[in-house]
Amino acid sequence: MRRTKIVCTIGPSTSTSQAIRALIEGGMDIARINMSHGEHETHAETIACLRRTAEELDRNLGILVDLAGPKVRVCGLTEALVLEPGQTITIAKESSDHISDISVTSFEWFKALIPGDPVLLDDGALELSFIESVESTTPRAVFEVVRGGILTEGKGVNIPNVNIETVSLTEKDLVDLEFALSKGVEYIGLSFVLSAADVLRLKDKIAGKTLIVAKIEKAKAMESLDEIVDSTDALMVARGDLGVELPFERVPRAQKRIIRWGNFVARPVITATQMLGSMIDHSRPTRAEVSDVANAILDGSDAVMLSGETAIGKHPIKALEAMVSIIQEVESSGFLEQGPLYGTFSGTHKRGGATPREHAVASATVEVARQLEVPAVIVITHNGFSARLVSSYRPKAPLFAVCIDSYTCRQLAAVWGVYPILAEDIEVSYEALSQFGKQVVLERKLGVSGDSIVVTAGVPFNISGTTNTMRVEVL
Repeated sequence: MRRTKIVCTIGPSTSTSQAIRALIEGGMDIARINMSHGEHETHAETIACLRRTAEELDRNLGILVDLAGPKVRVCGLTEALVLEPGQTITIAKESSDHISDISVTSFEWFKALIPGDPVLLDDGALELSFIESVESTTPRAVFEVVRGGILTEGKGVNIPNVNIETVSLTEKDLVDLEFALSKGVEYIGLSFVLSAADVLRLKDKIAGKTLIVAKIEKAKAMESLDEIVDSTDALMVARGDLGVELPFERVPRAQKRIIRWGNFVARPVITATQMLGSMIDHSRPTRAEVSDVANAILDGSDAVMLSGETAIGKHPIKALEAMVSIIQEVESSGFLEQGPLYGTFSGTHKRGGATPREHAVASATVEVARQLEVPAVIVITHNGFSARLVSSYRPKAPLFAVCIDSYTCRQLAAVWGVYPILAEDIEVSYEALSQFGKQVVLERKLGVSGDSIVVTAGVPFNISGTTNTMRVEVL
């Protein structure tokens, strides 16, 4: 039973009903809709197809809508532009008079540049060096191409040496947010988070209707990581922009720190960007990519994400199959039986995200399950909190989360080692729900009658954040 979950980005390569079915059957746990591209009408059709197909296949599929955020992007290119090293080019704000080689969606940052400052395009694949600004009716900036290549419409622009204070939610994001909430999605991805205040502003607008994934992709976010982690529901190691905001050699250490903090306070962590990037064009991953995915799992990632591989790639299903194979190999190795390699902390009382009592119950659940070698752990949960908390201690046994609504089931699809099961038409009591969970374990032939099993719950059930009960019972 695979513990690490998989997020797949839906795009032109996977927008058909046949491709969506193949992704769900192949192991996709969370479908990502990137609001940087496409129109609401198209996204609505995709979400409807995802819901319909998941229901037909009886799968708990979550949907993550990823807001675009205040990212600067190349715009107005009708065809690919080839940039040669040493070439001089001009950039201006988006306009219709075509007075520059490249237009961008925002241009306020150019005023802070000094000669020699780098500007990176397409996640750092291309690099420019600032020469001078030209004042005119439409201001322009002049650059020399340092690292050339092919530039296409919509690629991102990063300015590493300039700290631009922006509002994390743009007008477009607010419109996209309203659309996403109307579709009842399980997660909202908040791009370019700088502080906990950004997350809290979004929480005010969401009003508890869904969960927030704070995307860590700015160097400034690393400075207040502990506060961001406390304020959010989940995290994403967004290595595309993070890899150009930070010196590339610091990204692996940042990844481990983000994952460790997420595990520390029971916040699911998605590791993303370029995991199997070569499979956009090729049918097999590189050895380095395989090692990258394996190390992200060993670090303690709850989920790993495919971006362009499934959105625009030539081999989206093969990329998913490769991801599944890597996960299965790592998880079968036994390396994770005592938890993430870099995620250990001394003393359960030091962990955050829940009360010391709740951590004590979750820790005891996992420790007792290991000592008794139980076939499964059952967590009865109202909104998923108890399941996320127990999962953060990485139990060796499969964790079955007994949920009383389908929405919580779909949200838990992103959480490491959790297998959500919906208790329909079951009395909402400890006895009835625990018996339901035990019956599922027996039906799946994970254990036999007479085996010990650990059951954890928060009582009473209608109050969130009350993980206070752990029992050893018999199947």
